[in-house]
Amino acid sequence: MKTTDSKKQKPPKQESKKSAVKPKSDAASGLTELFEESLKDIYWAEKALIKALPTMAKNATSADLIEALNSHLTETEEHVIRLEKVFELIGKKATAKKCDAMEGLIEEGKGILEETEPGVVRDAGIIAASQKIEHYEIATYGTMRQFAETLGFEEAAAILELTLDEEKGADKKLTEVAVNAVNLEAAELE
Repeated sequence: MKTTDSKKQKPPKQESKKSAVKPKSDAASGLTELFEESLKDIYWAEKALIKALPTMAKNATSADLIEALNSHLTETEEHVIRLEKVFELIGKKATAKKCDAMEGLIEEGKGILEETEPGVVRDAGIIAASQKIEHYEIATYGTMRQFAETLGFEEAAAILELTLDEEKGADKKLTEVAVNAVNLEAAELE
């Protein structure tokens, strides 16, 4: 005869955890919130850039770089208007939420201005700082565009795609300025 002690004891039954995969309605609600928070974040970032780009252009010496920065300032002003349209399309008020990443990138750019002498080396630093900003924006707009598509915000996705393409164009222009002039001139000073 076996006793109760000799029987294998079953571990106590644990409460079942909710599945890691949420039902579609909950997942969409969470993604919508994430999308809205991302919009607030990049809205703040674009407004901060409107303030930062003139300072960068004022401290640049390369005519091509100044033109690229001023051109992107005009685009950035349009980006703010587009984001306001996206907010409208999803039925939300345009609200900015401080973007720590953009704040850090802008501060890094200010540091370059403080630590370099006017000229091609500073211009190379401005390009480097600007491209970090562009890469952040490219990543953000690409993600937000995909969120919008997934959530069925087709018109918002098209607007975000347009801005994404302009951010990529700004990055390409900065690369051209760096490769074709600024970096070469800076290297000659070595």
